[in-house]
Amino acid sequence: MNKEIKLKGCSAEDMKEILPDNLILLGYRGSLAHGMYLEPDKPESVDDKDLMGVCMGPRECYLGLEVFEQKEKQLREWDSVTYELRKYVRLLENGNPNVLPLLWLKESLYIYRDAWGHLLINKRDLFVSKRIYHSFVGYAYGQIKKMEHANFQGYMGSKRKALVEKFGYDCKNAAHAIRLLRMGIEFLKEGEFHVFRDDAPQLMEIKTGKWTLDQVKKEADHQFKRIESAYDECKLPKTPDRKKINELVMDMTWSWLNSSKLEKPCQHEK
Repeated sequence: MNKEIKLKGCSAEDMKEILPDNLILLGYRGSLAHGMYLEPDKPESVDDKDLMGVCMGPRECYLGLEVFEQKEKQLREWDSVTYELRKYVRLLENGNPNVLPLLWLKESLYIYRDAWGHLLINKRDLFVSKRIYHSFVGYAYGQIKKMEHANFQGYMGSKRKALVEKFGYDCKNAAHAIRLLRMGIEFLKEGEFHVFRDDAPQLMEIKTGKWTLDQVKKEADHQFKRIESAYDECKLPKTPDRKKINELVMDMTWSWLNSSKLEKPCQHEK
């Protein structure tokens, strides 16, 4: 584990448990990235501290038969997922709304970046296309469905269930849905993600139960219509340039395998 990476309240042992080796990029995701995190002492707080990272796999994954795609770990309030480069890029290429924002974070929200991590961010325009419409709309519909049929798991499961019983719907899913739709609209119009939300105060009203279920549904219907119009008017490429993306991954992997960080391959026994 890189000694530069530190998280408040986490020991070296915790860090090793949460994160894999060979990280190239690590940042906050979820409520911390959006400026919508509620501290645990707040009555409506059901937030984890979410992390997302990208790493290079073990040498054996590229030169041998081993397979490594991702590492997920929950430890107390921390919820971390780290993807191996190729898995992460496949998700980017498909317009996955959970992974794309990592390349558009505010500077202060990156925890660690090495040269390969910086390169990935610098090449983020390779993944700009209209394809995000389908994934963002699909995820937003999923959040709307969960809003009334919640699944209470994880660090804040019991508290979240109590809030659903209080307000009559899952406010956090509702805020997710509205945010996803607005982010998708902005991206289709500008080719940029605004991860840290200027509309956070209003989204926080939804998240903390200040809106009725009818208000949320009305706003969601409005945003679904807006994103459909944004898609029809969008000037972005229909799909990402797969050839250039493939070249980027090949260059990064080749550079990684030839870096001084890796030991020479073992000698085959005769």
